Amino acid sequence: MEEQSPNNTPAQITSAPPARDLAAPGESRAIAFGFAGWLVPGLGHALQMMWGRALVVFLAVGLLVFAGASMKGNVFTRQGSDAFDTLGYIADLGTGSFYFFARAIESNGADVSHADGDYGTRLLATAGVLNLLAALHAYEAARGHKA
Repeated sequence: MEEQSPNNTPAQITSAPPARDLAAPGESRAIAFGFAGWLVPGLGHALQMMWGRALVVFLAVGLLVFAGASMKGNVFTRQGSDAFDTLGYIADLGTGSFYFFARAIESNGADVSHADGDYGTRLLATAGVLNLLAALHAYEAARGHKA
C-alpha cells in the first residue's frame, strides 16, 4: 500500500543526491591543471586545448616579467622584513617558473631609486597576480564551471 500525501496523491520516495567526494577523479585532474597553469603560465589552458588563451597568458605573463626585470624592478625574496615584502614575495612567486627567470635577470640587484625600477616592481607583481588568476581559471574550467 502506497503512502498518501496530505493532498491524497501517492507520495514519491526520493533519495538525497550522493555527496560529492572531494578527491573525485575530476577534482584531482582540475587541481593538476591549476598547478600546471601556475607553474608554467598558460600550461593549464594548453592541457585543456584552449590554445588561444594559453598563448595569451604565456605571452602576457612572460612579457610582464621580462619588462619588470629589465627595468630593474625588485624581485622579492622570502626574507622580507615587513608585511609588504611578504605580499610582494607572494605576488612575485605567483609567476611560477618565471620567478626564477626574473631572479636570474636581476643579477646586479634592483634599482628602485628611479621610476623605472619602481614601475618594474609593479609589473612583476602584476604578472604574478595575472598568472594566479589564469591558474584559477584553468582549475575552474577543468571542473566544468563557466568562468
